[in-house]
Amino acid sequence: MNSIFRKSMLGVAGLAFAGGVFAGPVAAHADVTPVKTTPVAAVQAEKPDTGKLIPHGVQGSQSRIDLNDEQVANTKAIIAATKKAGMDERAAVVSIATALQESKLENLGHLGDRNDHDSQGLFQQRPSSGWGTVEQITDPEYSTTAFLKGLKQVDGWQDMPLTKAAQTVQVSAFPDHYAQWEQQAADLVAKYWNS
Repeated sequence: MNSIFRKSMLGVAGLAFAGGVFAGPVAAHADVTPVKTTPVAAVQAEKPDTGKLIPHGVQGSQSRIDLNDEQVANTKAIIAATKKAGMDERAAVVSIATALQESKLENLGHLGDRNDHDSQGLFQQRPSSGWGTVEQITDPEYSTTAFLKGLKQVDGWQDMPLTKAAQTVQVSAFPDHYAQWEQQAADLVAKYWNS
């Protein structure tokens, strides 16, 4: 505990005690010199280090979209699931960039003819490929945890460029498309990791 803050709190506690003990006529003889206190600023957690979020620098031109409330909520759900899985900010960046590419952070249901096979949810995971049931893969926490489980199985994912790590888990027909979302994903993690 901050020693100035601690001394201030002990001083305030002492005054409160003294006021209670010396209440009444005896209080006139008590030394009630005011204790000087120093205001303590609230400490906010620091934003994650950009070098940790984007260790290899971004690859290629970057895309960016404005997010609505649902997309922000899904971003926060991905971050929460990443923390719950015991993984770091870089894992959240890879996850969010993947979800930006796959669904623009929208929890998509089956899109009929526009759908890629039976892909659904934030990560466009397929029940027929063993990712889980439709109900599971359209749950942001479950789908993120499933993605992270796959990421953990990729040896050295932390040292890979984002697009290679994401592609190794997702096995997309467009493996280089994940890279375009790295900056926005890093910005989102920096903004929401400690919120």
